[in-house]
Amino acid sequence: MYRMPLRLFLCFVCLLMFREMTFSQSSRGASLQELLQLAEHNYPLLKSKAWEVSAAQKAINTSKNTLIPSLDAAYQVNFATYNNITGMAYPPMLIPISGPPSTSNHYDGIFGSATSLLLNWQPITFGQRASQVDFSLVGLQFARADAGNEIFQHKIKVINAYLDMLTAMELEKVYEENVLRTNANLSVAKTLVTSGIKPGVDTALLKAEMSRARVDLLNSRKYREQTIITLSQLLASDNIPVLTDSTYFLRLPEMYIPADSARNPILSLYTSSIELSKARKKVLSKTTMPTLGMWGTAYARGSGIDYNGNVKSVEGLAFQRYNYGVGLQLSIPILQFAKIRSQVQQQDLLIRSNEEKLNEIALQVRKQNELADTTLHTAIMISKETPLFFESASFSYKAMQSRYQSGLANFADLMQAQYALVQAATENKTAYMAVWKALLYKAAVSGDLNLFLNQVK
Repeated sequence: MYRMPLRLFLCFVCLLMFREMTFSQSSRGASLQELLQLAEHNYPLLKSKAWEVSAAQKAINTSKNTLIPSLDAAYQVNFATYNNITGMAYPPMLIPISGPPSTSNHYDGIFGSATSLLLNWQPITFGQRASQVDFSLVGLQFARADAGNEIFQHKIKVINAYLDMLTAMELEKVYEENVLRTNANLSVAKTLVTSGIKPGVDTALLKAEMSRARVDLLNSRKYREQTIITLSQLLASDNIPVLTDSTYFLRLPEMYIPADSARNPILSLYTSSIELSKARKKVLSKTTMPTLGMWGTAYARGSGIDYNGNVKSVEGLAFQRYNYGVGLQLSIPILQFAKIRSQVQQQDLLIRSNEEKLNEIALQVRKQNELADTTLHTAIMISKETPLFFESASFSYKAMQSRYQSGLANFADLMQAQYALVQAATENKTAYMAVWKALLYKAAVSGDLNLFLNQVK
C-alpha cells in the first residue's frame, strides 16, 4: 500500500532533478550570450560608435536638405548722413538700394528704415548635390563597418577574458587540491616520524611544502581576481554574475565547417574606406560644375528725405516705397578646375594607398586563417595526450604515496611525484582550454563568431 506514494515521490524527485539540470544547462549556455549583450550595451566605445552611426544617418538628411530654399526676413532702422545716396541700407539680406548723390555735403543725420523678404534657391547643381548625398551614404556605410568591426573585436575580447576566468577558476581548484594533498602528507609524515619510520626532517620539509602550496594557491586566487577585473572592465559593469562552467574542460569542440575569411569585418572596414575616398573624389570633381540659382525678394524702404531733398528725419521710420524682384543666376567657376586638380590627384593617390592596405590586410587574414587551422589542429592533438599524462601522473603519485607511507620511498621521491601530478593537472586543464581558444582565434580570423558560439552548450 506504500508503493504508490513512494513511486510518486521518486517521480517528483526525478522531475526536480531534471528541471534543475535543464535550468543549469540553459543558464550556463545563455551566460556567455548575456555577457556579450551586456558588453555591447554598456561599453563606452561601442556606444560611441553607435552614436557615430546615428550622426552619419543625419548627415544624409543634411545633404538632401540643401534642396530646400532659404527664406530670410530682415528689418532695420538706421540713423546716418545722406551724402552720396539718399539714406543708408545695410547690405546683408537686402538687394542694394542706391540713389542720386546729394547736392552738397550734409552732416546732419536722418532716420532710414528698410525691411525685406529674400528667397534663394538652387534647384540645379549639375551633380554637386547628388555627389554630396552619395558621399553621405558611403559615410554611413563606413560608420556601420567601423562600428561592426569594433563590436566584433570587443566580443572576441570578452569571450577570451571569459575563458581566462574559467581557466583561473579551474587552476584554483587544482591548487586547492594540492594544499589538501600536502596537508594529508604532512599528517602522515608526523605519524611516521613519531613511529620512527621517517626522520624528523620530513616533517619540516613538508611544512615548507605546505607553505609553498598555500603561496601557489594565493597566486592562483590573485590571477582569478585579475581575470574577473579584466572581464568587468570589458563589460563596463561591476556586477558580474557568478559563472562556473566546467564543460570546457570535459569535452572538445565538434567538427566545424570552415568559414570564409572574407567575412572578417576589418576587410569590410577597409573596403568602406576605399569607397569613402572615391566618394570624396567625386565631390571634389563636381565643384567645378556650374550652379543655377533662383532668387526672389520683396522689400520696402523708408527715408527721412523726400523726393525734393527736403529733410523730414522722423518720417524715415515709416515705409514709403515698396518693391519686388525675381531672377535667375548661373554661376560658373571658371578657374576652379585649376585649384581642384591637385586635390583630385591627391585623392587618387590616397585611393591607391588604401587599396594596397586592403591587399595587405587580406594577405594577413589569409595567413592568419592558415595559422588558426594549424593552431587548432595542434591544440586538439595535444589535448588528446594530456589526459594520459594526467592519468599516469595520478597513478604514479598514488603508488609513490603508498610506498612513502610504507617507508619504501623517501621525501624527495614523494614530492617529485606530487609536482608531476600538479603539473599534469595544470597542463590538462590548459590543454583543453587551448583548444577552445584556438577555435576562438579561428572565429576571430574568419569573422564568424557563431563558429565558436555554436559549439558552446
